[in-house]
Order: sequence, then C-alpha cells, then structure tokens
Amino acid sequence: MRKRPDADDPALADAVKGAGLIYLSGGNPSFLARTLAGTKVWAAIEREWRAGASLAGCSAGAMALGGYVPDFRHPRSGGVDGLGVVPDIRVLPHFDRYTKWMPDFAMRPLVTDDAKIIGIDEDTAFVAEPFDTPVWSFRAMGRQSVWRVESDRRYRVNSPMDLRVNC
Repeated sequence: MRKRPDADDPALADAVKGAGLIYLSGGNPSFLARTLAGTKVWAAIEREWRAGASLAGCSAGAMALGGYVPDFRHPRSGGVDGLGVVPDIRVLPHFDRYTKWMPDFAMRPLVTDDAKIIGIDEDTAFVAEPFDTPVWSFRAMGRQSVWRVESDRRYRVNSPMDLRVNC
C-alpha cells in the first residue's frame, strides 16, 4: 500500500483477514494516519484486532496509533488526527535520540490537558495485554525506558499505566 486509494482496495483489505499480527512500520506518521483512516484496509485491521490479532507499531506506526500525530516542526499548530486506537496519547518514538538534539522543554508545547505524551526509547516497547474493558494497563518492555512528558518535567514509567483503548 503506497497511497490512500490503495487503502480502499478490497483485495488489500481481504489480505488482512486471518492475520495474527498486524504491524505498522516507520516512515511518515502523518502520511500513514491520513492514508489509513476511514478506509477498507483500516476497517479490516480493526476487525482482525478486535477478533484477537496483535496490533503493533514502531516509530511512525506507533505514533499513528495514538489519538493525534504531532508535527515536530509546528508543535502548537501542526499535526493530524491519529488512528485513535489509544486515543489519549501522543507517542514520541526514538525518545532517547530526540532528547539528544531536542531538549525536554521543546517537547512541552505538545502537552495538552486531553493527551498524555509518551516517549518510547529505542529497543523498547509500550505493551498491553488485551482486556474486555476500555482501559488497558500498559507497561514498558525492552532494553531502555518509556517516559511520560508533562508541562514541567519528564519521568520514567516504572509501573503499569492505565490508558483508554478503543477496542
């Protein structure tokens, strides 16, 4: 799938049927969210996920799964709606690399009352076991850390974090 019209191709949507793992990879997170949202392929992905398939994203794929995809060049005005799987988060992948060239205070304009900013270091995942409730418990797994960025600080997520999931 390369363009939005591809995401409405019934043959590509049918290819998702029976998947055990659906993985959204890296690239351009805004393009990914805009390309998939409201399409036959996205509907097929949601159907399989709700039927028990695992859904994962790395880098742009992880960003697109949130409720909003920020634009780092225009943090106050840029960005697009995400796919809304975990609607109350904004994901910052490669967080350990970002903080080397973008200090914490530069990320703070992304903080809003309606979203949690989650920074995920490389070689790390933010994982939840599926539940039959709309709130799932996420935890960090991997070599490094997951971070919560707030308006005045950031802190390592050391214990499970409960987040709403559109399941």
